[in-house]
Amino acid sequence: MSLYAMQKFLFALNRDAEVQRRYAEGGDARDVLLAGYDLNDEEREAIASGDIGKLYVLGCNGQLLMHFAPLLGIPWADYLEAMREGVRKYGPVRAGIYAMTTGTDEKVAGV
Repeated sequence: MSLYAMQKFLFALNRDAEVQRRYAEGGDARDVLLAGYDLNDEEREAIASGDIGKLYVLGCNGQLLMHFAPLLGIPWADYLEAMREGVRKYGPVRAGIYAMTTGTDEKVAGV
């Protein structure tokens, strides 16, 4: 997994208007943009589709994701739920500072 590359892309996307424009353009422009980062297919698809839950499970930092979500038009409450849904759908966080060392139920239950 290339967690560093995913987070590097999200950092650039959150700060650089040109990166935002190319991402928003979609299609070939987005593909060329993402090709500049060392991403595997799963990571590239999660970024391209704006799957906040999958990115969270892959280990992306919530501080980066919380700025990505508004670029996608996702309200705060929906962003938080997307992360919860990602854990329910894809399993525990795999890497990064949010990696789950306890069972999914202990992290998500009652949240």
